[in-house]
Amino acid sequence: MLRRSLLALLLLPLASPAARADDDDQDRARTAVERGEIRPLSRILGELERRFVGQVVDTDLDRDDGRWVYEFKLLPPSGRMYRVTLDAATGEVLQTRGPVQERR
Repeated sequence: MLRRSLLALLLLPLASPAARADDDDQDRARTAVERGEIRPLSRILGELERRFVGQVVDTDLDRDDGRWVYEFKLLPPSGRMYRVTLDAATGEVLQTRGPVQERR
């Protein structure tokens, strides 16, 4: 019984790679904001919500060709999800995919 408990404790860090990846992403984002390399997600989200229709259902921060980019998945009332990729430093729209709905 003790051996099983010890084994479970040893394997626990392996059980949740997604949680560790999320922590790594948060650390990378925090560091990039502190260095002034990117704008805070809260500010970018505000601008995104003012410009586009839909609820943000997923957000990713990545390096793409040496540039930090935020990629958002939005779900509008129509139910047809679309993506918007923004420059994380400037908020500029770099790419859209799917049936994008902009506010007027």
